[in-house]
Amino acid sequence: MDTFRALRDLDFDVAVVVVDHAADIATYGNPVDVFEWASVTKLVTAYACLVAVDRGLVSLDDAAGPEGSTLRHLLAHASGLPFEKGAPLAPAGTKRIYSNRGIEAAAEHVAARVGEDFAGWTHAAVLEPLGMDSAELYGSPAFGMRGSAVDLAEFGRAVLNGALLSPESFAAATTVQFEGLRGVLPGYGRQEPNDWGLGFEIRGHKDPHWTGHNNSPGTVGHFGWAGSFLWVDPRVHLATCFVGSRPFSEEHQEAWPLLSDAILADHAVLD
Repeated sequence: MDTFRALRDLDFDVAVVVVDHAADIATYGNPVDVFEWASVTKLVTAYACLVAVDRGLVSLDDAAGPEGSTLRHLLAHASGLPFEKGAPLAPAGTKRIYSNRGIEAAAEHVAARVGEDFAGWTHAAVLEPLGMDSAELYGSPAFGMRGSAVDLAEFGRAVLNGALLSPESFAAATTVQFEGLRGVLPGYGRQEPNDWGLGFEIRGHKDPHWTGHNNSPGTVGHFGWAGSFLWVDPRVHLATCFVGSRPFSEEHQEAWPLLSDAILADHAVLD
């Protein structure tokens, strides 16, 4: 079976890497080419924040962001802050409002507590320990990373293995925070509920969605408007990343679920 048949008609450069706990399972394109990650950056940012939590430098219960909000609210898109600038749109903990500004506020809070700029902290806390040599946080902690598919897949493997984080922090990142919150998943419309962990979107039973129809509800990850994604499916012990040279479009919406289901069919045993 051609795992990558859904990508054959794309007329732009893409790279895909599929990994399990210990090995690379499949690749497509040039996996060392550097591409923008856009909002997939949020996953690395969340990890960097949680390393600071595990080192006792910050707490998820720290007041941060608008009144009534904590670091946990900010990382879970539950602070009430809008997508970018502006006043809160709702009280903390009442709606899932996808917010770049919230992630930036989380990073600002952590940077102030660790006494280092957030890019430097992220490099030391996440990128360097995982050997992500091409990855760079050059801009916003919400969307300003670039790197290769190899490095993004290495981060996916770290998530599969629960690396770098304590069991408690890893569980908080990858399980639903503030259950039952409704909200809009950018590009895919209103979801009820719109489940999120800390930085990590949780697939649940969302429809439509950018992952495959056969990804488990426990799949975690993120997609980015640069035309990028990372999903980690603990049921089948696989992580897959996609990066490319064209921004998110209908082509991605069509190709990504087909690609993900083909990977699951070819390389995993479905329940």
